[in-house]
Amino acid sequence: MLRTALMLVGAVLMIMGMFFTLQGAGVIMWPADSFMLADRGWVTKGLMIALAGAAVILIGRRAGKNA
Repeated sequence: MLRTALMLVGAVLMIMGMFFTLQGAGVIMWPADSFMLADRGWVTKGLMIALAGAAVILIGRRAGKNA
């Protein structure tokens, strides 16, 4: 159960982080009223969120080996 929850949270964080990164880079211009569009600060923030998601996934994989 813990492994599944960590994997799910990690995946959601990675998807959100990549979405924020692509919005900040100006690749995804949706939704039109978003404050993140073409704002380079969100590229860094999005990558950090995506890396945090990857770390949570790795923790979840290791937690499954011990259970």
